[in-house]
Amino acid sequence: MSLKNPYGDFEITEPQALRALAHPVRLAILEHLQRHGPATATGLSPHVGATPSVVSWHLRHLATFGLVTDWDGATSKRERWWQAAARGFRFTATDSAEGQSASQQLRGEMFARNADAPQQWLLSEEPRLDPEWRALAGIADTRFVATADELRQLEESIEELIAPYVRRKEASAPDGARIVRMLRYLLPEPGDDDASAEPGGDDASAEPTDGDVSVEPTGDDAATS
Repeated sequence: MSLKNPYGDFEITEPQALRALAHPVRLAILEHLQRHGPATATGLSPHVGATPSVVSWHLRHLATFGLVTDWDGATSKRERWWQAAARGFRFTATDSAEGQSASQQLRGEMFARNADAPQQWLLSEEPRLDPEWRALAGIADTRFVATADELRQLEESIEELIAPYVRRKEASAPDGARIVRMLRYLLPEPGDDDASAEPGGDDASAEPTDGDVSVEPTGDDAATS
C-alpha cells in the first residue's frame, strides 16, 4: 500500500483489505473521517448508523489494514481518537479469482453508497446555490471509443489535471472557492473478444474512490479522493 499517486490516495491491493472495506458502515466511517477529520467511535456513531461499540470494532478492523490510525492531537485521552490514513483511497484488482471477487464486492458497495448522491444534491444542495454556481453544476453521459491503453492514459491525464485542486488545503484556497464533488464512472462495455470471458474478469485499473473526488479523495468517491 502506498500514497504514490496524484491525489495521495491510500492504495489497496490485498483482497482481504478490499473485503474489509466492502461494508456500508466501514465505508461510512472512512468517508466521515476523510471529510471531517479525526473523531472518536462515540462521535462517529450518529453519522454511520451504528452504536459506539460497533463503530469501535469496525475502526479496529480498518486499522488492521492501515486505513485508519490513532490520532494523538486530542486534548483529552479519555477516549480513543481515530483519523483516516489518507484523504482518499483507491484499489487495484489483482488477477486472482479472490482479488476479482473482492474488487467487485467493494465496487458494488461504493456504487450503492453513491447511487442517490445526485438526487440528494438536487433536493438539498442545488436550491441553496447562487445562479453562478448553479450554472456550473451538471451531468455528462458521454460514450467514446478507446483502447485500454488510451483509456488508462485518459484517466491519468484527468487525475493530473485536477490533482492540484484535490490536494489543496481549504485554508489556503483563494477567496470564493468552495468544495465541489465530482463523481466519475468509467464503465467499459464488452467487445466481441469478451464474449467468452467470465463475469468479473481481469481488471487491473486503479479505482479512486473518492468520496469527494475533487477536494477530499472518497472518493471523498468512489470514495472515495
